[in-house]
Amino acid sequence: MSTVKNRQIVLDTETTGMNMVGVHYEGHRIIEIGAVEVINRRLTGNNFHVYVKPDRLVDPEAFGVHGISDEFLNDKPSFSDIAAEFLNYIKGAELIIHNAPFDIGFMDYEFDKLKQGIGRTQDFCAITDSLVMARKQFPGKRNSLDALCGRFDIDNTKRTLHGALLDAEILADVYLSMTGGQTALSFSAEAEQAANTGTLAQHKTVHTAGELRVITANDIEQAEHDAYLDRIEKKSGHCLWRV
Repeated sequence: MSTVKNRQIVLDTETTGMNMVGVHYEGHRIIEIGAVEVINRRLTGNNFHVYVKPDRLVDPEAFGVHGISDEFLNDKPSFSDIAAEFLNYIKGAELIIHNAPFDIGFMDYEFDKLKQGIGRTQDFCAITDSLVMARKQFPGKRNSLDALCGRFDIDNTKRTLHGALLDAEILADVYLSMTGGQTALSFSAEAEQAANTGTLAQHKTVHTAGELRVITANDIEQAEHDAYLDRIEKKSGHCLWRV
């Protein structure tokens, strides 16, 4: 169990399917877990990824989503084989999950089937639902992972099928963009030493490649802008943007 502060795990799962009526996870199993570690808003590269052999077949509808076949899973470990390592990885962290009730439901179902008294995920992890965050930030808009990638200009061209690790990596970028966009803050060795000794630390500035893209307004947009400024000036008698 990690004791690092501000440790977040961006997590996604793939499953054998789901129930459209009743409890969505009952009778189904997790077949893939992908998780990305973020500490102090920095991707660490300490990721967790595993395929899991279920005790049942993958539904055709689910296979169409993630492309994980029964044959592929035949030689993979069972959930009981990887449970201890997975628990050690996530315990004490804040889990960032898109549509968290889906994945957490499956995780709690798997933990309960072990009959080891593990309890519910919320007992040993904080849980943040990035879908709920997105709906608050962008009410009335589509807030799927693909839609958010388009909104934040995040490359998701490799996402031809759902995959737990790839989706977790993409969600990490989306989450960091939704909560401020800063993903590249780092410290030099001297700064880290200074931070540990309580002295002043210096930040390393990271510049992104490429030049700043400038998008100019077209004639229609400029006309609408001018009309809007006219309304402001008419209502208040003064328009700051025309000074």
